[in-house]
This record gives sequence, C-alpha cells and structure tokens, in this order.
Amino acid sequence: MDLNTVTEVISPAGPGAWRPGDAWLGGGTALFGEPRPDVRRLLDLTAAGWPAITFHGDIEHGGGDIEIAATCTVAELNERLGKHAIVRQCCHAFLASFKIWNVATVGGNLCAALPAGPMISLSVALGGTLLLIGPDGTERRVPAAEFVTGEGTTVLRDGELLRSIHLPAAALTARTAYRRGSLHRHGRSAALLIGRVDAEGIALTVTASTRRPYVLRFPPGSEDLVAAIPAGEYVDDVHGRPVWRQHLTRHYAAQILAELS
Repeated sequence: MDLNTVTEVISPAGPGAWRPGDAWLGGGTALFGEPRPDVRRLLDLTAAGWPAITFHGDIEHGGGDIEIAATCTVAELNERLGKHAIVRQCCHAFLASFKIWNVATVGGNLCAALPAGPMISLSVALGGTLLLIGPDGTERRVPAAEFVTGEGTTVLRDGELLRSIHLPAAALTARTAYRRGSLHRHGRSAALLIGRVDAEGIALTVTASTRRPYVLRFPPGSEDLVAAIPAGEYVDDVHGRPVWRQHLTRHYAAQILAELS
C-alpha cells in the first residue's frame, strides 16, 4: 500500500532523528500493510549497519546470549539459527514466500504486535529480553513477555525504537515442544503454543489464540489453564472464534505437557 502522506525518507536514521509524524522503517511489510495518514517521514533503520546476529559469551557451553538485531530478516534468522528446531518452526509459521522472508524483519514482527506474530512467540518462549532506545538515546530493557500488551499495542513510547532481541543461549538448546493450528493448511495461526523445559519445570507460552502472550508455569491441572487466561482474552476474528481458539489452546497445552513431562 502506498503511504501517500510521506514526504521524506531519512537513511540511515538513529534515535536522535525522530520527531512527531515519523515512523521507523525496517522491512516495511507491516508498515505498508495498512493506511497510516499521520506518517510524514520514514526513518530507515536497515541502513544503520547493525549486525544481524551477534554471539556473546560461551555459546558452545550454553552460556552468554544471542543478540538478534531488530533489522535481522526472517531469512537471516533461519539461515543462522535454523539448526535449532524451535527457531526453524517459528520462521516457517509465517507461511510466507521467500520474498517476504528476505524483507520482513524480526523487530518489525514484534512491533506490529499481531497475535499471530511468530517472532513474538519465539522471543517470549525463549525468555528473551528486548533493548529499546528512546529518541534521546536513553536505553531500557523489557522482558519479551511484557512487550506486547494487546492486539497491535506494545510498551513502546513515542519515538522509541526496538534495537535488538537478546536470547539466553541455554534456552535455544533446551527441550521444547511446538504446536500450531489454523483454520486451513496455509492460514494465519489461530493458536501457537511452545513449551520449554528449564530449571523450574515447564514454561508454556501461549500466543496467536490470545490478544497478548501468556507464559504459564506447570505442572498445574488443565482447569488452571482456563483460569489463567480469561475468556475475553481470546481473539475473535475471521481466522477463528474465541471458543474454538480456547479449545485449541487447551488441547495443545495438554499435548505439550505430556510430551515434555
């Protein structure tokens, strides 16, 4: 979609460039997906030269973390980290063509805050932390599980940008279980659940079926899952009704717990 109100593109751009009426530009697959009449300038982050993926610490022995730039594309993520099943599964949850894979960015998927965003699922399930930078250069870190607050809403403040996603290396090598369901084979995710075993037990991440991510700790009973996620939190749109999404969530949760227990 053309953004016919845009009069200027600033490239490369950094935090100090922002002013009201600006929008940060990554791959643009979400930004250009709907009308944005208030946007006057685009601030291009792809020209900032951020390394797509950086390894910190003793990765080989499960120490340190992996830094994924917000401008890292889905194709780059799959190529560099696709040997880990959970990364590969989340990349393929896009069900997008290679054209989208080579343009869409990890950060853009998070900032779009769509319930079905698989990079949200991946970041939350692996216990990620997000680095945010304000227009004055101030940095703050936010747990990935707290970044998305609802359908299309995040904790980002005016002018703030997502710089990178930090995943603990140990989480990538942990035992995981993945379940995804949609109305048809190539449809948008109606429920995407990931279970991960860590020192505290099983962490179950629920996305796509709910308006925001939920991370639940087990083992509780199935009735606790129902109580933990209010009925009003299930998404209602053309990709699935709330009652059906709730059913899928409970069904997949039971499968994941059985697999990881």
